[in-house]
Amino acid sequence: MPISSLLSVRAQTLACIGLLAYACHGSAAEAYTDNPWGRATMGCSSGGAAALTMAWFRPDLFRRVIAYSGTFVDQQDDDAPEETKYPLGAWEYHSSMKLLMSSEKKPLRIFTHVSENDIRPKDPEETHHNWVMAGERTAAALKAKGYNHRFVFSRETGHCDRRVFEQTLADTLLWIWRGYHAD
Repeated sequence: MPISSLLSVRAQTLACIGLLAYACHGSAAEAYTDNPWGRATMGCSSGGAAALTMAWFRPDLFRRVIAYSGTFVDQQDDDAPEETKYPLGAWEYHSSMKLLMSSEKKPLRIFTHVSENDIRPKDPEETHHNWVMAGERTAAALKAKGYNHRFVFSRETGHCDRRVFEQTLADTLLWIWRGYHAD
């Protein structure tokens, strides 16, 4: 089951355990902070939706998100425990449920991206699998709610396209960390 397809405590916990385990070993331990503004989560595709999900449901742990070609579509298993509460998985961020719009604004700084030729760009809305539609609607919801948000729509590129990373990642990292001062 893809971690990004779930809006679940289980998925968040597994991801956080993995990150914390890494942070506690070797030289990464010196850079670790308990300040959530000092922690970012980043991913592409399922990892992008997982990044947003981790910060959305655990802003006490993560406040900065970078999501490239985020899977903000319905990839959730029909038998997942979260199916009852979030029947369309990550599509619920921008669906008729409008999770982003109907929830209290959270203290997050969010970068999202979608490519012009991302996965299934011509699919109709009722399939809940159009990455371009999902990315644009997620960005629109974040903007409408007044989030500190940056959105990039890249032309003539595909899903998790290396060229997008090469052109945007350095500036995105500078933007995502703007305003942070280590303790």
